[in-house]
Amino acid sequence: MRRLFMMATMLGVLAAGPADVSAQNPTPSAKENPMVVLTTSLGDVKVELFPDKAPVTVKNFLEYVRAGYYDGTVFHRVIPGFMIQGGGMDGELREKEGQRPAIKNESANGLTNVAGSVAMARTSVPDSATSQFFINVADNDFLNRDKSRDGVGYAVFGKVVEGMDVVKKIEAVKTSNKGPHQNVPVEPVVLTSAKVVEEKK
Repeated sequence: MRRLFMMATMLGVLAAGPADVSAQNPTPSAKENPMVVLTTSLGDVKVELFPDKAPVTVKNFLEYVRAGYYDGTVFHRVIPGFMIQGGGMDGELREKEGQRPAIKNESANGLTNVAGSVAMARTSVPDSATSQFFINVADNDFLNRDKSRDGVGYAVFGKVVEGMDVVKKIEAVKTSNKGPHQNVPVEPVVLTSAKVVEEKK
């Protein structure tokens, strides 16, 4: 399972509570940036991607989107004041088949883990991200390259431009532990589809 590897040691930070979700955009919008709509069981979230800043990561994400890989997956990890994570597990918390090879970590691209930003989940190995991503619901500076414990951090590649209210709904769902998995929504939050709605020509 792809995990945010520093989670257990960051509970003290999480206890401080969420930051303002109206934080500044991590990078200026560009008309040619791809847009993806994540349709969930709690509503739609529109995400703008930054191929100029994270070309490898955006290409990887769009390949999963076009292949329909995310359809039917769930947000399997939800931590209030921190982030919501999904993109790789089905409703039974099994890793979905069809994952592509791991990609290079692009955390040095200048984008930061502010509220509303979208980043890749990974293991303790820097270049281990595959399909799973997370949406920050707070300004998580400790996930940025310059402040991370491992000196690498987590690569941001997009931001929520519409539907942050839906992200907050997901953040607020009741969670529990299921087997080895922690912070799992009691009622599954399903990512029913992910579709490109605007893309650079």
